[in-house]
Amino acid sequence: MTAATQLEDREHEGALATLRRGLRMMPEFRRGLPVTFALALVATAGRVVVPIAVQQVIDRGLGSPEGPDLGVVSWLVGACAVVVVLTAVAVYRMNVRLFRTTETALAGLRERAFRHVHDLSVLHQQGQRRGSLVSRVTSDVDQLSVFMQWGGVLGLVSVGQLVVATVVMFVYSWQLTLLVLVCFVPLVFAVRWFARRLVQVYGVVRERVGDVLAAVSESVVGAPTVRAYGVRARTAERLDAAIDRHYRAQVDAQKVTAAVFVSGEFVAAVANAAVVVVGVLLGLAGDITPGTLVAFLFLVTLFVAPVQTASEVLNEAQNAVAGFRRVLDVLDTEPDVRDPAVAAPDRVRELPAGPLGVRFEHVTFRYAPGARAALDDVDLTIAPRTRVAIVGETGSGKTTFAKLVTRLMDPVEGRVLLGSGDGGWVPLADVAVSSLRARVVMVPQDGFLFDATVAGNVRYGRPGMTDDDVVDAFGDLGLGPWVAGLPAGVGTPVGQRGESLSAGERQLVAVARAYVADPDLLVLDEATSAVDPATEQRLTRALDTLTEGRTTLTIAHRLSTAERAEEVLVVDAGHVVQRGTHAELVDAEGPYARLHASWRRSSAGEPEPVT
Repeated sequence: MTAATQLEDREHEGALATLRRGLRMMPEFRRGLPVTFALALVATAGRVVVPIAVQQVIDRGLGSPEGPDLGVVSWLVGACAVVVVLTAVAVYRMNVRLFRTTETALAGLRERAFRHVHDLSVLHQQGQRRGSLVSRVTSDVDQLSVFMQWGGVLGLVSVGQLVVATVVMFVYSWQLTLLVLVCFVPLVFAVRWFARRLVQVYGVVRERVGDVLAAVSESVVGAPTVRAYGVRARTAERLDAAIDRHYRAQVDAQKVTAAVFVSGEFVAAVANAAVVVVGVLLGLAGDITPGTLVAFLFLVTLFVAPVQTASEVLNEAQNAVAGFRRVLDVLDTEPDVRDPAVAAPDRVRELPAGPLGVRFEHVTFRYAPGARAALDDVDLTIAPRTRVAIVGETGSGKTTFAKLVTRLMDPVEGRVLLGSGDGGWVPLADVAVSSLRARVVMVPQDGFLFDATVAGNVRYGRPGMTDDDVVDAFGDLGLGPWVAGLPAGVGTPVGQRGESLSAGERQLVAVARAYVADPDLLVLDEATSAVDPATEQRLTRALDTLTEGRTTLTIAHRLSTAERAEEVLVVDAGHVVQRGTHAELVDAEGPYARLHASWRRSSAGEPEPVT
């Protein structure tokens, strides 16, 4: 069965199937249910004490042949008060247990969903809108939490109340009980239809929530571009459109909910009226006592109350199930880059000690089935401790090369291996991800930073470092004067996404982070491509220190990087078309010489020749 077929099947599964699938992933919740159910039964059993006490007071206390018996009345009232207190205690304990169990289970679910998102490949993440992924881990789980804590309590009490009330009604009058059940038979079939309809409409609601979050996050992150191009009105229109779609989806869902509520109210009114009429006739015939009829009316109220609140519970339940399904769909998505430490622990292999080389064995990669190959049958070996620049036009496959080396993606054909001639070669697919990340580090072009201090961001490369260690690392890279000039040194907050620093300063911190990680293989997505000349000089000196003695692959946007590299790979249309030193390639006729000549003219401000 294909992944698409499995996804389609999940979209059409019922609410109970979704809940069963979800409960299998929440063992913490299952462990807490038995005691919670027991407390719910105690709580609901206590509710029928009042109708029973009313019947006994009327028939035995007030309707006694010898006259009213105040002793019996007092005893019944006292016993009833004790049971009511015990019921309140049971309800309190049930709520506390349910809240604690629910939050524990959902915290585990949220953590598993968050970690699974990071287990998915970069390619899969790029195929999803960020707002949609965030909403699945946040608002969808929150919706489930609200239902399980509010609707869960109400649902447990209501089911127990329904069962206990039905049993006691049968004891008092099987005729009236059958009458009540017959009145509710049509509602059972109606609710099943409403439930299926609510699954559909609330599935749309949860999707629209993701749309709104995506639109909001995009407009906030892209605020500088919005202001720069004066497109606030257009951005507002997109956001308004997403909000309007969410509003319409919510209205459609509430129309179905209102229909459920009206149906329940109508059937409850019919049942009450029928019990009154038939009960009076049975009483006149001597089949039931006055106390029994009054008690039965109380019991009918207990029976009807859960049905009258069913619309609210069903509303929240289907909303929660729709969100639950979206969370489970994330967890059910199989990572296309599998960690062998999880998938096949017995197959895990260690990378050889020392410097690492890179080997591509007939590697082909496509970003989508049937698409043009981003890399096509690449077969090469890069020796350890070699500084290699990878150059080529935009879309030639340079970045794909880097992502395959760092196993952010896996090839569709062939193998990528790391190692050396002396230590042996190990396929990346057999290396535990944690081990790979400790030996191979990639510095992306944007130098992403977390909302922490400079030191806090550097410590992502080596946890446990002190601030003095971080200062020493910047000193080793020749960046001591720069970091000392920051407002609070290495304790300077960088802001969200590092926005308190310039693009070049973010790259300096990213380089320091890679330096303290001390990798054996370093992949750089041209760190100097978007910085000013002064910062470029700092970065160049820091990168020389960082790359010394290490195997380094640099995605070179500026060919000055290629000039300093020991070897150059030229990629064109997914093929490695040239390989050699800068001096060899610049003198040879081919793509590199043309690229280099074009870059030199661009750097000098000369126009491109007309061909």
